[in-house]
Order: sequence, then C-alpha cells, then structure tokens
Amino acid sequence: MEQVNGSVRMECALLYTFLEVSSDCKFKEELHSLQSQGIVPLKGGYCYDDEVELQTDGNRSGHLQNGELVFDPEVNEEVVRIIAAQLAEIGDQFDKEIKARVVNDLVQHFLNENLSGEEITQHMSAAVEGLARAIPSDMEQEKAMLVLAMVLTKKIANTMPSLLQRVFSTTVNYISQQLHNYIVRMLR
Repeated sequence: MEQVNGSVRMECALLYTFLEVSSDCKFKEELHSLQSQGIVPLKGGYCYDDEVELQTDGNRSGHLQNGELVFDPEVNEEVVRIIAAQLAEIGDQFDKEIKARVVNDLVQHFLNENLSGEEITQHMSAAVEGLARAIPSDMEQEKAMLVLAMVLTKKIANTMPSLLQRVFSTTVNYISQQLHNYIVRMLR
C-alpha cells in the first residue's frame, strides 16, 4: 500500500469483505489472520496503521473510542458489506470463465521474489484487462474489472494461501490506482 493518506481504506474494506463473503474461499484462516497483523479492518478502522493520514499536530486521523481506534465515518461498513456481497455474486459467475492458466501465471509472478510490487501490479492489471476483454459482459467496464481483480485474488489465494498477504496488498494497490473514483461513487 503506497498511498500516504488513508484513501485505500475503502478498497481494503471492500476487498476484505468480498473475500469474507465469497463462496469457495479456502483460506478463511489466513484471511482472518490479516486482521491480527493490522493489515485489514478491525471494527471501525480500515487498513494499515501507517496509512492513516498524519495530521499537522502529529496525530493520526481518527480517534479513540472505548480504547479502540475509530476512523471518521468515511466508509459505511454496512454499505461495504452489501456491495461486497453483490460483487461476490457476480464474481461467482465470472469465476467459471477464468482459465486456470491465467491464475497459475499470476501465482508464478507472486512467487517471484525478484519482481517489485509495481511489476506484480502491472501483471495483475494486464490479467484483469485481458479477462475483461475475453469475458462477455453487459455490465460497466469498471465494475467488471473490479470484480475480476477480486476474483483473481480469491483464486490465487485458493491456489496458494501463503500468498494471501502479498496478493491482497497488490490487489488493493491495483484497485486504488485504477478504480478508486469508481469505488467512491459506488459506496456513496
């Protein structure tokens, strides 16, 4: 996650919730461990601690409530849950269309320690764009690309659960870079 401010919170919350509610998710234990590592939401707060915007007084944006960090209500958790569930249903339809070769190629890129995060994000982007062209869909392009990126994340983690943290971070970066404005519109 390379953004300075907390703007990836929406993407992070949406992807996590998508994976959490998806059918055929074989890595639930690893997914929930992302919370204990501080990578994904603990109630009310989203994503990495170091991604919370640093204020001019040196404090982080957000406040303590009952001893827990709570972010300003920029992201409505219930809206995220509803939208993630709807996207997961679409993802189940797309899932069958994604060839194992595409997933296996991405797994190999994620396993390659010599590739930078940017290079892996480029491979993810190319795979999503290729699938978006190959899978006929009457939905808007941005939504199709978002669902495809999240389904690829699920399929990669199902193939190799140990890659979850790396693929999760890459996907959040990808959707933050490519689809942030779409997600903002969708969640408002």
